[in-house]
Amino acid sequence: MFNVILFGAPGSGKGTQSQKIVEKYQLKHISTGDLLRSEIAGGTTLGLEAKKFMDDGKLVPDEVVIGMIGNLIDKNKDAKGFLFDGFPRTIAQAEALDELLKKSNAEINVVIALEVSEEELVTRLLGRGKISGRSDDANETVIRSRIEEYRKKTAVVADYYQQFDKVKSVQGEGSVEEIFELLSKIIDAVI
Repeated sequence: MFNVILFGAPGSGKGTQSQKIVEKYQLKHISTGDLLRSEIAGGTTLGLEAKKFMDDGKLVPDEVVIGMIGNLIDKNKDAKGFLFDGFPRTIAQAEALDELLKKSNAEINVVIALEVSEEELVTRLLGRGKISGRSDDANETVIRSRIEEYRKKTAVVADYYQQFDKVKSVQGEGSVEEIFELLSKIIDAVI
């Protein structure tokens, strides 16, 4: 089983590249946001528990999110591997994910960070905001705050995986194809 974590600030192209990686390497895409929505829509026990927290405006506890990921891994025992998108966001989540994967005799094989300058991220997000109508992509102050929050949170997770020499950085500026080629080289070297 081959497992990848893809990090990227808002606007880094993570969503686009995730799709391409999933298609090429036939990995199962795990986005915690999608997973939460699916579990809630399905009325699962964990989904109902998550909904209570969300309805109260609280973050869903790590153990609930990890439980959902564990269920998804269990349901996909034949998967070639997983691409984790937007998770883990804390060291506690990274440690829990590692423990979860150990139960399946698996591990995180590589953590790839898409590196994009703040100015490029702001330009991309403001452009996306004009097309998507997303309010969080229309205000430069909000965008810069989101980027800073991302950097604070993911830096510690990257440091955690760096101790195992699993973090690789990729320049996230260029054409979609050029960036995907760089990502593929990293994955191909680890597979």
